[in-house]
Amino acid sequence: MGPAPLAHVLRPLTETFNADKYPELLVGLGLSDDAAVYRLNGEQAIIQTADFFAPVVDDPYTFGAIAAANAMSDVYAMGGRVVLALNIAGFPDDLPLDIVQDVFRGGADKVAEVGAIIAGGHTVQDEEPKYGLSAIGFVHPDRIITKSHARVGDQLVLTKPLGIGIITTALRNGAASPQHIDAAVDVMMTVNEAAAEAMQAVGVHAATDITGYGLLGHGLEMAQNSGVGLRIRAADLPLLPGTREYAAAGHVPGGTSRNDEHVAPHIRDCVNLDETTRLILLDPQTSGGLLMAVAPDRTEALLAELEERGVTAWQIGEVVEGQDIEIV
Repeated sequence: MGPAPLAHVLRPLTETFNADKYPELLVGLGLSDDAAVYRLNGEQAIIQTADFFAPVVDDPYTFGAIAAANAMSDVYAMGGRVVLALNIAGFPDDLPLDIVQDVFRGGADKVAEVGAIIAGGHTVQDEEPKYGLSAIGFVHPDRIITKSHARVGDQLVLTKPLGIGIITTALRNGAASPQHIDAAVDVMMTVNEAAAEAMQAVGVHAATDITGYGLLGHGLEMAQNSGVGLRIRAADLPLLPGTREYAAAGHVPGGTSRNDEHVAPHIRDCVNLDETTRLILLDPQTSGGLLMAVAPDRTEALLAELEERGVTAWQIGEVVEGQDIEIV
């Protein structure tokens, strides 16, 4: 569901929510964020999130692993550590059981990779396969990282290249090369645990993961929640191999147009952006990277911490005054 329709259907909940009645709910139905956070005590808070979707690749094991990495990403975007997950799945009755088993096995292996465990779940019959997780993590109540505290002057750091939605669309259309598919799968299979650890080690002001709303959609949420603007340098955007060629050839996910409708009024284009780059900025990502807003005097330390943990990262812009996104 796109950002505007989602906000519409949730309005009855958000308008009647009284935060004063739930003081332990530290992040919830107020400003939108990546997950809910509930304080248990002075040292621990629970992060909870849920995410699932239809296959983006053909191999069932790989699909399960990607879906699990994607679902856990919301916990990492808030600086947490995943400890527990439940499967959420829907499958056709006639789908071979070994395929279903491979999906669950991929998810379980990815969760185990971060030292967490899948403890159960829920399945339903569905004409189209769908899989994901409800993931639970822990974070110190004073160390929660949200979208809402970016400051003017902060540097914007991104930890994964863009183009996942475009390449998986080219895959569905039979147009993607094996090398480009493999590169996209490697990115989607990579969990954001190490990036979250680097954020906590250095301290960042704000962060979010880049998923279905694309870089511009999730960046706009950070800007509006924080009461600031973002300046993104188009030339510094990291792209997966083949992204520009597939986008120019029309292999664009359907969610791109919904993202465009939502963010278009809030984008200032100062470089006469070409259509292909605009589509890439709007591209819905699956298991994308973390976008971080970090103080200028901590940027080098953050990049060093990321590199030490094997995480490639790019500086793609800065936080500025305003509440919109400027592309330069």
